[in-house]
Amino acid sequence: MSSNALDNYRYPIGQFEPPPVLDGQQLAVWVDDIEKFPFRLNKEVANLGKKVWHQTYRPGGWTILQLVHHCADSHMNSFIRFKLALTEDVPTIKTYVEDRWANLPDATTEPAHSLRILEGLHRRWGVLLRSLTAEDRRRTFIHPETNRRISIEENIGIYAWHGNHHLAHIRLAKTLSLSSTT
Repeated sequence: MSSNALDNYRYPIGQFEPPPVLDGQQLAVWVDDIEKFPFRLNKEVANLGKKVWHQTYRPGGWTILQLVHHCADSHMNSFIRFKLALTEDVPTIKTYVEDRWANLPDATTEPAHSLRILEGLHRRWGVLLRSLTAEDRRRTFIHPETNRRISIEENIGIYAWHGNHHLAHIRLAKTLSLSSTT
């Protein structure tokens, strides 16, 4: 598989690009995407057969089951990063090794466990995001891998993108599953 084809599977909606000017309308769309993510994810994975849960979206990619559990892991970490940025002065966040987390035994449990986590987490996250002032949204944290300051408002965009990115992976995996049975 060529590098371009692989990138199309890795990033089916493209990589996150912050807009040159961020306005309230764009922020509202992102917050809405974050709030509705669990509903959209549940709809996407409803009634999947057992075999389809183990379908990947590309060779070497995660299964749909791993993607669901990864979203719970990643979004819990992000929610904590938001809270750290809101309560501490420019904290350096903790990273985690996503691939290792995706291979831990809990990433093989029933998807309903992570779907329930995401539902409760995103309800709280939505309340938090909708309560933020402009000053709050400008607060930052430092990502230690890049040593770059990331604002809360940029991270809102990153996580709206993150959910949409993995929903696209799940759609790809489902399509590949259908094509392998025909």
